[in-house]
Amino acid sequence: MSKKEYQPLILPRLQWDKKNLSKTYGELVAQPMEQGFGITLGNALRRALLAAIEGSAVTSVIIKGVNNEFSSLPGVIEDVMQILLNIKQIVIFNKTGEAGKMHLKVSGDKHEKVTVADIQSDDHLELVNKDHVIGHLSEDGIFDITFFVEPGRGYKPAKWPLGSALQADNRIYLDAMFSPVSRVYFDVEKTRVGKSIDYDKLILRIHTNGAINPNDALNYAVSVLRTQLELFLVASEIPFNEISEVPHIKEEVETEVEESVLKGVPVELLLKSIDELELTARSHNCLENHGIKRILDLVNISEDEGLKIKNFGRKSLNEVKDAMKGLDLSFGMNIKEEDVIKALKQRGASESEK
Repeated sequence: MSKKEYQPLILPRLQWDKKNLSKTYGELVAQPMEQGFGITLGNALRRALLAAIEGSAVTSVIIKGVNNEFSSLPGVIEDVMQILLNIKQIVIFNKTGEAGKMHLKVSGDKHEKVTVADIQSDDHLELVNKDHVIGHLSEDGIFDITFFVEPGRGYKPAKWPLGSALQADNRIYLDAMFSPVSRVYFDVEKTRVGKSIDYDKLILRIHTNGAINPNDALNYAVSVLRTQLELFLVASEIPFNEISEVPHIKEEVETEVEESVLKGVPVELLLKSIDELELTARSHNCLENHGIKRILDLVNISEDEGLKIKNFGRKSLNEVKDAMKGLDLSFGMNIKEEDVIKALKQRGASESEK
């Protein structure tokens, strides 16, 4: 009996956007994918990134002179509840994955503003957001805090011992968000392989708190998924990796990437002034004062970034969105200037040939 032959699969190429890659943000493009695999893998990766990656966080503290979270400290501007909220936002990189301790002891005659940088930690714990403020002291104020750090995954509520409101050691327990990945979202677009246009392109955007970089976070998430999926193999694995390959028409795929990004976009407008949008004076001036003078600069910011512009509120944002929508433009298009210039040159060359 002859061995069964299987149809190969299209394997995607993975490429990080190096211009935007940092310790806290990464944008990955995976293409081409089999039809429907963009949403399938995008959802799985997003869930694994948000829930499966372990991290470390402060789960309890002992603040000298305090036995509950509703107290206040003499010489400290913030109440204990606000201090605890600030402590929850401490970002910790754990080198070994083991539990540990940290300690903070400062007085107001030397420190008015107390930050994460003032905390002394165990050797295997590295504090990431050192500029984060814990609290403010007056001259007679003192901070004497012991932090207890634990590893974990996802979110865990405060682990108060049952039957006792106040602890003998005055420890206060905190709920903790262990995941170092703060936000993940993805888009799926169509891309071309040869003459076929039914393949998927997955664009995965990963935000972290700095305790892990996006590349390592993705590797961790994929490792978790692979470990779980292997348990569902009830027979020998079909060697699709051996019979499949990334499309060898690399140059053609890269060309299609540029074309798909600019498809339907009025490239002749992108390098022009935002005057073309005919905005109100208020919206126009807010954008120009922020350094956004071309339409290309405008479409490359997100809505969240737009709302952070000084004096640029929701009303101005909606006005700009409506103006761009009429030109088939939108926020967050992430169009590269070199692609626009190349497209304009190609268009000029094709018109001159006619």
